[in-house]
Amino acid sequence: MQNDKFKSYLSLHFIVFIWGFTAVLGALITIDAEILVWFRMLLAAVFLGVFILGRRKSFKVSVRAAFKMVFIGLLIALHWIFFFRAIHVSNVSITLSIFSLGAFFASLLEPLFYGRKILWYEVFFGLIIIAGLAMIMQVEIQYLNGMYYALASIILGVLFTLMNGKMIVNHDSAVITLYEFGAGVFFISIYLLLQGKLNLMMFNMTLENWLLLLVLSSVCTAYAFTASVKVMQKLTPYTVMLTTNLEPVYGIVLAYFIIGEKEKMSTEFYFGALIIVITVILNGVIKHYKKDDKL
Repeated sequence: MQNDKFKSYLSLHFIVFIWGFTAVLGALITIDAEILVWFRMLLAAVFLGVFILGRRKSFKVSVRAAFKMVFIGLLIALHWIFFFRAIHVSNVSITLSIFSLGAFFASLLEPLFYGRKILWYEVFFGLIIIAGLAMIMQVEIQYLNGMYYALASIILGVLFTLMNGKMIVNHDSAVITLYEFGAGVFFISIYLLLQGKLNLMMFNMTLENWLLLLVLSSVCTAYAFTASVKVMQKLTPYTVMLTTNLEPVYGIVLAYFIIGEKEKMSTEFYFGALIIVITVILNGVIKHYKKDDKL
């Protein structure tokens, strides 16, 4: 059992690394955020559908569960739209640094969803993360709009993470994700239709954009998202959310080497990011000794 939990934790870190690369792909893909998310969820849903058929799994879920998945799909779509907008109006480093607030929000909301007590050190670590984030915001004020989009994105991300933590108890992770992505495509299609953007011109993209979208939708979405839902069978949503605070580290390093000059930030920014990393490590140590988590 302990070995399974350790494997789940390693798997989670690999997933977070992929998510960090997702932000870089979002910066490289040169289309509107809504259209980008529409293609991402549509292509990922196709990949998942083929996977489920290949494994001969059942698509059947209860009507009540389907409605829940549809709602979660809407949250996921909005989460990603705000995420890519944040990247486009600021950069990868700023957007991912704001995601560190996810642990603080999760520490407050998870007890409400799962009926457990609020742990003092979860809130304490969340406050430290906010301090690191405040340091970043003071020196990178020119990216304030991007920070607002990123903040909206991470709040939505915490909500659907907590909801999926309950869904995985009784449903297959791939099936859950398929329904959620299908719902996301539906809602974005309605929006694009009302905006007059749902047309064949959406498919008129460069070969580079198509290739990046395929990587984004297959490896970084269909695989990573399904795997992240699955690890919740062994890890709590708070642990998942706090570990994703390493996403800024992976993403910022990748962006620095792949994108270059635009991602170079101030010394204070990197110091704030270091505070976040140390907080993640300390949380893992305390959870190991207190054994109040599933790890």
